Amino acid sequence: MKLDIVGKNLDLTPSLKIYIESKLLPLAKFLKRFEGEGEVLVRLELARITRHHKRGDVFWAAADLKLPGKILRAEAESGDIRAAIDGVKDELRSEIEKYKTRFAELRCQAD
Repeated sequence: MKLDIVGKNLDLTPSLKIYIESKLLPLAKFLKRFEGEGEVLVRLELARITRHHKRGDVFWAAADLKLPGKILRAEAESGDIRAAIDGVKDELRSEIEKYKTRFAELRCQAD
């Protein structure tokens, strides 16, 4: 699994990159089946967005997971960048489980 990290209006510190890798790279164990069919790529976008000056900084994270024949997307917002990353990880894991279930059902029907 290849990880591509993009930051907008945000400094990507080495500690933040390590945190992202520690959260997202373990998802590769759920994707071993698909790596044989093509490269699995995760593109993570992080940004600092301000909704209103009285509310402070709000962090946004979005991930696109490219699988053979499908792109899974997850988004999360939070007051803390690490919480937004955790939200994306949880949503991506849920999307992967749904995709694996549908993929297995389609394979069973084809056999």
